[in-house]
Formats: sequence, C-alpha cells, structure tokens
Amino acid sequence: MHLCKTHVHLFPQQIISGHFLHRRRRFLSFSSSEARLNEVLNRSWLLPKPDAEIHKIFVETGGSGGGGGYSYLNDSYQIRSKGDRSRFYVIRDDLLHPLVNGNKARKLDAVLPILQNHSVTDVVTCGGCQSAHTAAVAVSCAERSIRSHLVLRGEQPAVPTGYNLVSLMYATNVVYVSRSVYADRTKMLRDHADLVAASSSSSIFTLDDIIHGCNHEMKNKVAMINEGAVSATALLGVIRLVRSLSQPHLLGRNETIKIVLDAGTGTTATGFGLAVKMLGLPWKIVAVMLGGESLEAYKNREMDLISDFNRSYGMSYGVVCEFDSSGIVEWVERIHPRRFGKVLKGEMEECKKISQQTGIPVDPIYTLAAWEYAVLFSQEHLEHSAGPPPKVVMLHTGGTLGMFGLAQRYMNSFHPKP
Repeated sequence: MHLCKTHVHLFPQQIISGHFLHRRRRFLSFSSSEARLNEVLNRSWLLPKPDAEIHKIFVETGGSGGGGGYSYLNDSYQIRSKGDRSRFYVIRDDLLHPLVNGNKARKLDAVLPILQNHSVTDVVTCGGCQSAHTAAVAVSCAERSIRSHLVLRGEQPAVPTGYNLVSLMYATNVVYVSRSVYADRTKMLRDHADLVAASSSSSIFTLDDIIHGCNHEMKNKVAMINEGAVSATALLGVIRLVRSLSQPHLLGRNETIKIVLDAGTGTTATGFGLAVKMLGLPWKIVAVMLGGESLEAYKNREMDLISDFNRSYGMSYGVVCEFDSSGIVEWVERIHPRRFGKVLKGEMEECKKISQQTGIPVDPIYTLAAWEYAVLFSQEHLEHSAGPPPKVVMLHTGGTLGMFGLAQRYMNSFHPKP
C-alpha cells in the first residue's frame, strides 16, 4: 500500500502555538501509560508508516460562490504570508491510498496483518452498495492474496461506479441482499460465511476469535469482519496515527487543539479520543454524526468500543482505560441537519469551489460536514479581540470516489442546463 510521506515543513511548531478557551479535561488513570501503549503498538502494520501530509488552509470571508460566502487558500508550502488571518489544518488521510479511504486504511492497519499472520484465506464483510468499507476490504485483501466476499445492501446499480465498481473489481464474490435481510447483520454475515466455508471446507472465525484463540495450524480460515470494521483492534491504527501526530515537529503535546472529523460508525473518532486520553494530550475531539443514528447510539458504541479495548488489551498489556459517562468524544449534529445521503442545494457547488481553490477534494456526504465545522471553529477568534486564533485540525477521511456516484445523481451541478 502506497503511503505519502509527511512533509515536516508543512507544519512547523512555531505556527501551532496558541490556546483555546479553558475547558475541563479528565485524563485517564494510566500508570506507565506510554510504555505500555508502545508495547501494544509494537506489531505488524498494513501501512509502512503512520505519517500523513498536513496542509494549512486560510479562510477569508466574502468569497464568491455558495456555501456561506467563504474563500480558501491552501498555503501549505508557505507561498504567501497571511499574518493572523483565520486558518485551520487538514490531515490528508485521503492521500494514503488511491482506492482506500483514509479512515478505512487506519481501521484495517492492524486488522489485515493479524488475518495474514493467522493464515486467513477468506474474509466476509458487508456494507451498502457504495460502501467505502467493503471496497477497502476488497482492495486490501487482494493486495495480500486473501479472498474477499462482500454482502451489499440493496439492488445492484445499473451502472457500476465509485466504491461499488472498486468492490466488483477486487472482491472474489459480491452478492446483493434486500434491506429486510440486511437488517439482521449478524445472521446474514454468518449465513454467508457458512456458504463460503462449505465451498472450501473452511472453519469460520470472528476477528476476536482469531486474535484470542484461533488454531494457527488450521487451514482454510474464513474471517467475518463487522460492517465498518467496528472493533477494538480497528482502534489501534487510529491510535498509531495520533501518537505520530503528537511528535514535537507536528502537532506536539503541549498546545490545546481541536480535532474535527466526520463520523459514520464513530470508530475512528473513538480511536482518536482514546489515544488522546492515553497520551494525556490537551486535544478535544469533535465528531460530526452522519450515520443516521441517535446521539445515544453513538455514545453507546463509544462506550462499547472502549470496553472491548479494555478486554482485548487490558489483561495482556495492562492497558486499561478508565472512563465515565461523559465519554471521550464530543458528538455533534451537522451544521445543516438532514437525513443521511441527502445533498442540500449549493453543496455540490461548494465542494467544487473548495477543490478549485485548495486542491483538496471534499464530498457533500461526509467530508464537507467536517470542513464546515473546521471553518466555523477557525472563525471563533474573530469574536475575541486578544490572543492568537484557535488551533483547528480537520481529519480528511477520504470519500472522493463517492463523488462518482453523486455526479450521476446531480448531473446539473457539473453540466448546468443552458
């Protein structure tokens, strides 16, 4: 898997000084935390390095175009000096792989090597027709000669494009099921895994089975991966990223920083929050809920993932996260709420404008939601006459291939009628 190297000069330490308004922080009870965390992270990884490029974006009001009247300048190479104008930074995880979303690559960072080390021959997972997760699994498995079997929700698109096309290109087998069948994901995954196992005389395991009790000598293993790769092990790749970002020449460990990202299942956001607490960083994680679920559902999944992490790595490494009901992530609604998948008027044009002015592609379903919050947070200092602007960092999770499908639905945004 190709990885873009970090350009250290894009984020010199002197440009990330400053502060946010004070907020109360609860740090983990974590004796010898970093040494133990390093033991957990001493393993094989999918990505050769945890690095990612970091770009600096200036924001100006009164710009032309839709989406709130802002204009943008990507000043990552310090072409121009803009003084104390509004800015935020973008972690370009969308550049990790040409076909795999950044957040998917992070979640598979620890998972795929485990499957490979345990001689897994087949992987079964599921998602929507345009699922970035299933496409990521298909590509990553193919790169390691592991067969992937995908169960997709809904009808097969008339024109394969975007993530659906990638899934069809790289997966060994793709089947489509009705929404009613898909509603019981656990049974659906198991039933499909049974079919795969029967055709190759294989044994079926969950990811937890493989990590904690799989017989290495067995041949033909079928592994089931949950939708979105929601698991404690998927958190490890995100934690690895945060540890890398906390280096002095990048974000460092002393400045108060607000990290904003879009959240589908919320796994990546939880991994960020967990890493921040374990490392004792004064960072705040803001996750924009996009999965069509309630705030309670996101908070419950956050707690479940932390509990799973404790069970998976507490006994073996002494890594235990103590948490309370306040959680470790701030979950927020989109600035412009809507049902999942809906694109509001002007958003396709705003995505085009951002791409044209910064060279950074965003999509209206996922990454635009995080971008809008990053812009909003970057403007907060304008309300205060003294002090440097807040330090805002957006994690770009990817999603560019999703634009291929959206372009078919919103053709007029690209070819306006005369």
